[in-house]
Amino acid sequence: MNRNFVAVDLFSGCGGFSFGFQEAGFHILCGVDNDPVALKTFELNHKNSKGLNIDLFDDRAIDDILKHIGDNHVDVIIGGPPCQGFSLTGTRNENDKRNKLFYSVFKLAEKLNPEAIVIENVPGLIKLYGGKAKDEILHQCELLGYNCTSKELFAPEYGVPQIRRRVFFVATKKEKPEFKFPEKTHPSERFISCEQAIGDLPSLTDDIGAESMSYATIPITDYQKRMRNGSKILANHVGTKHSDLVIEVIRQVPEGGNFRDLPTGVGESRRFNEAWTRYHSQLPSKTIDTGHRNHFHYKYDRVPTVRENARLQSFPDAFVFLGSKTQQHKQVGNAVPPILGKAIGDKLIDFLSC
Repeated sequence: MNRNFVAVDLFSGCGGFSFGFQEAGFHILCGVDNDPVALKTFELNHKNSKGLNIDLFDDRAIDDILKHIGDNHVDVIIGGPPCQGFSLTGTRNENDKRNKLFYSVFKLAEKLNPEAIVIENVPGLIKLYGGKAKDEILHQCELLGYNCTSKELFAPEYGVPQIRRRVFFVATKKEKPEFKFPEKTHPSERFISCEQAIGDLPSLTDDIGAESMSYATIPITDYQKRMRNGSKILANHVGTKHSDLVIEVIRQVPEGGNFRDLPTGVGESRRFNEAWTRYHSQLPSKTIDTGHRNHFHYKYDRVPTVRENARLQSFPDAFVFLGSKTQQHKQVGNAVPPILGKAIGDKLIDFLSC
C-alpha cells in the first residue's frame, strides 16, 4: 500500500507524539489541545497540519473536530490524555475529572472508525484505583470492535537519553492480527547519556544564550548528529540567571546527586525527592517534567535550557518552541518523546500496510 496514512492527535500539546508519527511517514491532519501557545508550536513543526484550540471537556468538542476533518479519512487516532490524575506525583484522586478524558478518544473513534487507536499515559494508570481506568479502556475498545494490547515502554531502551516510563495502549480492528510493539534497540550498556546527548551545546558560562544562535562546536556522537540533522541555527538555548545563593547550592551537589548530598543547613528551602538534582554525564537524564527549577546540568551550575531538555526528550534541533521560556519548558515536559512515537509509528505503518 503506497500512500500516506493519516493521523489525528488528541491532547497534542506541542506535538511530540505526532511529530514522531510524522517522522515515521504519517500525515498529521490536526492536533487538538486547549493550550494556544503549544498549538502554535505544533503548527510550526508539522507539515500542513492544523492546530485546533478545543477543550475536550466541552460537550461540543467532538462535533467541532469532525467539522475540521470533513471528508478526510483518518487511519489512526493518537492521544496522551493529561496524566496528573494518574501520576505518582499527583494527588491520585479517583474522582479527578481528568482521569476520564480518555473517553474523548473513543467518542471520536466511534465517529471516524479508524484502523487503530493509540493511547499513552503514565504507568500508574494500570494499577491505581484497582485498575479501573485500564479496564475501562479495554472495555471501550471491545465495544468499538478493537483488540487492544498494552505495554510499558522504557524510553532509554529505544534510544531516548532519559529515564522515562510510559504505558501505551494500541487498539486495532479485530479482523487484523495482534499488534506487536517495537523491539528494544538499546540495551542498558548502550543507553545514551546526557553528555552524549547535549555535550556539544554551548555552555553559556559567559553569556545567557539566545532564542537563535550558532553552534559553537561540531557534533561528536551519533545522537548529536541525529538531533542536528543539518540544522545550522540552534533555537531555544537560553540560560537562566540564578542568584549567587542558588549557584552556591548547585555547586555543592555532586554529579548525579540531589538534596540528600548537600551539607546540613544548605538548600533547606527544597527538601523533596527531585530537589537539587544534578544530572550525571554518563547516564540518561531524570524524567523531564513541566517545570525547570529542580534539575541541573551535569557540568554547569544552572538549570538546563529548553533546548537541552528538548534534546533529552529526543526533539531534533529543527523543532522550534514558541512562547515564554516557562511555556516552552511546559511543552517539552508534557510531550511524548518523538523517538518513542516514531518507534510505534514505524510499527503501525508496517501493520497497516499488510
